[in-house]
Amino acid sequence: MICISTRGRAPHVSVKEAVLAGLAPDGGLYVPATIARRPESFWAALRGKTFHDVATALAIELAGDEFDHATLINLVRDALSFPVPIVELESTLGVLELFHGPTFAFKDFGARTLARVMALVNTGADPLTVLVATSGDTGSAVAHAFHRVPGARVVVLYPEGQVSAIQEAQFTTLGGNVTAVAVRGTFDDCQRLAKEAFADPQLQSRVRLTSANSISLGRLLPQMFYYAYAAVQAPRGKRLVIAVPSGNLGNLVAGVMAWRMGAPIDAFLAPTNANDTVPRYLTTGRLEPRRSVPTLANAMDVGNPSNLERLQWLFEGDLSKMRAVISSTSHTDQEVKAAIAELFDRYAYVADPHTAIAYLGAKSAQARLFLSTAHPAKFRDVVEPIIGVPVPLPGPLADALARTKSVQRVTPVLSELAMLL
Repeated sequence: MICISTRGRAPHVSVKEAVLAGLAPDGGLYVPATIARRPESFWAALRGKTFHDVATALAIELAGDEFDHATLINLVRDALSFPVPIVELESTLGVLELFHGPTFAFKDFGARTLARVMALVNTGADPLTVLVATSGDTGSAVAHAFHRVPGARVVVLYPEGQVSAIQEAQFTTLGGNVTAVAVRGTFDDCQRLAKEAFADPQLQSRVRLTSANSISLGRLLPQMFYYAYAAVQAPRGKRLVIAVPSGNLGNLVAGVMAWRMGAPIDAFLAPTNANDTVPRYLTTGRLEPRRSVPTLANAMDVGNPSNLERLQWLFEGDLSKMRAVISSTSHTDQEVKAAIAELFDRYAYVADPHTAIAYLGAKSAQARLFLSTAHPAKFRDVVEPIIGVPVPLPGPLADALARTKSVQRVTPVLSELAMLL
């Protein structure tokens, strides 16, 4: 696969080079130079297959000749060794559960695959520093995926006081090659710091930096797998609209890339929390980022979503084409609480706030499927008072809460982060 920058001012690179680089040298985001549409026969052959069969088939298609097939098969099965169930709530509504990985969030798909790919392609003598900004689940997924990986260290930037206690415990208690850095600011500050670090030539000359945020194409490509799987499981002849809870838009971009590849998906809903940059953009055509505000769905607290640049590239800068495939709504914390209660009362289904937003989006346009991106136990302080029953805490999460945290703190200034790096 040949990869190019969304800004068109950087050399073409291989997917291996794009994975190691993270951000393109012109400040753009790497995307596949072309996304060839696979014929209906390709997708028909995947119907009835397991998730791992579908994931392997897509991995082989995407990688081309950069990895041998046996390596890819083993890599996918090792990285994604957990179930991906579709739970039917009604005959016309299902939820794709993406939280059965080791850190109980959908970020495990991209992070675990990326870690294994980097281990294969990182042949440099100097250690690779994986710099990641998190608003919640990315930090834990990346930290666990790269923990104790030889030749790599992880630096997690997160907004101090703005992630849940469980999320924080997951990436601040590992130690070893994982460093947690609390930034006195918002997630947008963390994301800006990471981008500034990647764009600083002096820092890059001293430290081999790469990204595991959704700015990394290597994080997004594996997320295409579950869209393809959901699409080939759906009933033939029925319109498939998927509701994707949206913050930084990486998950949505993965879905759109699967759609561009020919996966039988008709449209996407991109519901957000009160950080409504995306629905405003789709309504007005004006991109007006705002400082993010804290909400119950904290992993989606993004006021300036990086991956909107990729979406614009995928739709050739044509807003009308984007609107034909994607619609978006924003939802308040009160709506989220009501949705959590409704899911429990109507379906006996326990959902976290992000999943509740996906459900709200699905209801708004009668989508057939919505994504559940985090285990409800990660947000039990929100969920339990609403549903009135305890949410069992999985053993690994309880273990993380019991361990001692180790955190460094910085203000959102590059010079402070550079000293730490």
